Amino acid sequence: MQIAIIAHDRKKELMTQFCIAYCGVLNRHRICATDVTGKYISEATGLQIERMLHGSYGGDEQIALKIEYNEIDVLLFFRDTAEDSIYNPVELNILRLCDLHNIPVATNIATAEVLIRALDAGDLDWREYVHG
Repeated sequence: MQIAIIAHDRKKELMTQFCIAYCGVLNRHRICATDVTGKYISEATGLQIERMLHGSYGGDEQIALKIEYNEIDVLLFFRDTAEDSIYNPVELNILRLCDLHNIPVATNIATAEVLIRALDAGDLDWREYVHG
């Protein structure tokens, strides 16, 4: 499965720690991430990550396109709700596209853990049929 990862600046360390904790699960899947987030995660875990552009330079749009073309199965998007970017139209569009295409999304560590455990247990295998 293809997992996309985005993390706001103040959430990058938390995302990296999350990926360290679940490296064994993540290693069995394809991962793409915005540039800096992908760099932190790959350096900390050794995971192979397809790095998009920096989020504010088009990386968010690149992930949105992958979602639009049904190339993403799970989105981990750790958002900093203290930032003004929670009203960023590109980020809101990403969430809208996930709703439209039935892509499971985690916007915090609690929901990310639920999704990763479900992924590990095979509970998200139904996404494979979407690619049919």
